Amino acid sequence: MRGLLLALGLLLAAASAYAADEAFDYNRRLGRGVNLGNALDAPKEGAWGVTLKEDYFKTIKAAGFDSVRIPVSWSTHAGAQPPFAIEPAFFSRVDWAIDQALANGLLAVVDDHHDAGMEQAPKESLPRLKAIWKQIALRYRDRPDALSFELLNEPNGKLGDDLWNEIVPQLLGVIRQSNPRRIVIVGPGQWNNIGRLYKLNLPEADRRLIATIHYYTPMPFTHQTASWVKGSEKWKGTHWTETPEQLAVLDKDFDMAAAWGKKNRRPLYMGEFGAYSKADMESRARWTRAVARAASSRGMSWTYWEFCAGFGVYDPQAESWRKPLLDALLGP
Repeated sequence: MRGLLLALGLLLAAASAYAADEAFDYNRRLGRGVNLGNALDAPKEGAWGVTLKEDYFKTIKAAGFDSVRIPVSWSTHAGAQPPFAIEPAFFSRVDWAIDQALANGLLAVVDDHHDAGMEQAPKESLPRLKAIWKQIALRYRDRPDALSFELLNEPNGKLGDDLWNEIVPQLLGVIRQSNPRRIVIVGPGQWNNIGRLYKLNLPEADRRLIATIHYYTPMPFTHQTASWVKGSEKWKGTHWTETPEQLAVLDKDFDMAAAWGKKNRRPLYMGEFGAYSKADMESRARWTRAVARAASSRGMSWTYWEFCAGFGVYDPQAESWRKPLLDALLGP
């Protein structure tokens, strides 16, 4: 009996190690990506100035990116009462976006974005989010492993760290019923703040997980005059000049995150980072290059925020890349 238990323990350990290897390999494949923001995460696609086009996926791949993150506001397109059905036409549009990414050789991350219910009344809204993820998971259970799920973008508000840690296993349980091997991405509270990683508790037995962080430090630079950030007008004209002090802050943040990843044996994915277009381009390029390199040099994958809106690396009117930002991300 003792020998049987020992053999079982070794088998489970081997399975866990294999799953962890899959997560680290997937994270490597995510590589360098870009967010398709302000499109399917808007109240209605196009409402925030971005409508996805087939050519965008080809353009992203041709530039040298490895992946796209597709922010999706599912809650805006799901019923308010059980069974919380997702609108068929909207589901089909997300199908199209995923198919375009995969057809062009890009990995695709699909998240749950702008979920006001989970921010304002998380316990009451959880059954709805579970139902939404059950529908998503069932619909995409046969998609290739190039597709991954991200549980919830930027938990915040009344969804604190402790409650979020309780909810994560419940959402994973819903997904694992139909997608036992799918890579799932989970971030900490306080808007996926890099400084809150130490608060994130992921289920030890599930090794097909990637931890995600967002990085917008320093906010007075990256969000100057952003209309959705109260008081940001006074930050207008803030520059980022790559001083030793600024680089020290960057290194401290990313060293801390890398140490957490090593300690917990979890790969790390920087799902968002970017500087708003009101900052000067030279500063934006310097900051973007520094942050991307800080992540890459520590084995993290990343997706820039974002493709063609307020932070955009691509100019949709000119139909061309903003070269200083593209070079900062991918090299000249």
